[in-house]
Amino acid sequence: MSAVKRIAVLVSGGGTNLQALIDAQEQGDIISGRIAAVIASKPGVYALERAKQAGIPSYVVARKDYPDSRAMTVALVDKLKGLNIDLVVLAGFMTIFTEEMVNAYPNAILNVHPALIPSFCGKGYYGLHVHEKVLEYGVKLSGATVHFVSEECDGGPIVLQKAVAVEEGDTPEALQRRIMEQAEWVILPKAVSLFCQGRLKVEGRTVRILKPLQLSKECLQ
Repeated sequence: MSAVKRIAVLVSGGGTNLQALIDAQEQGDIISGRIAAVIASKPGVYALERAKQAGIPSYVVARKDYPDSRAMTVALVDKLKGLNIDLVVLAGFMTIFTEEMVNAYPNAILNVHPALIPSFCGKGYYGLHVHEKVLEYGVKLSGATVHFVSEECDGGPIVLQKAVAVEEGDTPEALQRRIMEQAEWVILPKAVSLFCQGRLKVEGRTVRILKPLQLSKECLQ
């Protein structure tokens, strides 16, 4: 039986995706994994209160405390390594880090993006801006994507996606809420659980999801 994976969730704001992960963990939906730490990019955010209420140790690695992004990234990696973290989850983490993070955790950083990548993603596409652009363009479907993080912004291999219909009269706020409820809070915990079970296999740009039986056979080889 493999050891339980230690998960760190990185946050910058209210922590709604963090709460979805906490709820999934409490319901037993995250198999072979446990949230061991919540790390915020600034003090005082409500996500830290969510961690406290759930009894999860929390830390702050603030960008303003370091001269540049590289110094902050190195400090963040040191913190993660010191906590023996196996999986890093970006849940609304709004600080850009440098390549040291991806080098330290190759195919072990998951991010949730509020659109169907490769549409409406990349530089400048974050938060409410994504949903504003979706509505401006007039697409009929949006949704959410969980992907591995690479050095390219929103460019890592896709793990899971879920579509959500754009409805007549949607505002960016209404669409954002519906995508969170119907997609982000569903696929993020699922992707985390699949990683912790060792059921994600990256082959180039493709992520294969192994069945438990396949996993057992491959482990025996």
